[in-house]
Amino acid sequence: MSGGLDSAVTLAAACAEFGPARVAAITFDYGQRHRVELAAAARVARAAGIDPARHVTLRIDLRAIGGSALTADIDVPKDRLAHADPPPAGAHEIPVTYVPARNLIFLSCAAALAETIGADRIDIGANAVDYSGYPDCRGPFLRAFEAAANAGTKAGAEDGRTLRVHAPLLRLSKVEIIRLGARLGVDFSLTTSCYDPRVDNDRALACGRCDSCVIRARAFAAAGIADPTAYDHAGRSTRA
Repeated sequence: MSGGLDSAVTLAAACAEFGPARVAAITFDYGQRHRVELAAAARVARAAGIDPARHVTLRIDLRAIGGSALTADIDVPKDRLAHADPPPAGAHEIPVTYVPARNLIFLSCAAALAETIGADRIDIGANAVDYSGYPDCRGPFLRAFEAAANAGTKAGAEDGRTLRVHAPLLRLSKVEIIRLGARLGVDFSLTTSCYDPRVDNDRALACGRCDSCVIRARAFAAAGIADPTAYDHAGRSTRA
């Protein structure tokens, strides 16, 4: 649960299916530069009715590994997608905002939590359609992880419990995700998508120029739903 749009919709779908009392959430404080998402995750979980005792925030400092604009002193790319529609060739190459093995690490920790609390499914907001080219947001990776988790945990190897990885948004466009969230009653104003926000008087302002901001803004416009994001207009590209 990152506090982003996709994870908020995934959480809402899980709560609609099982009820909030049967859902737990895990958020990662991994040294990300967009730390405003931690507060967003807490807001989204509260709004969904998740018991705070069942919302785990796990600290894993991936800055020690680096290799990403989200965890190291590397500039977040801006305006890669803003000036072309459709996006230019190469726009879906793996960008420097990819965090090495992030979802592999996150899913491993989620599997440990699931095993501990007796859950048999991990829901993740991975999306392989409108995304920034990350290899750990694709179906083959998720299926491979599921097999590894069942082979490498006591729950799967000894107790006979099968752990499933469920990615309900995997094949949805961002427009479809927003419309699904609207039907589920997600308050999008609680979410954040920006990779490089500016904090002004405790208010997070999205840059409006990183890949994530552009994809989000275009999708809200295409869905015919107002984007409640507070943008940093001083630094925002007028064509984003």
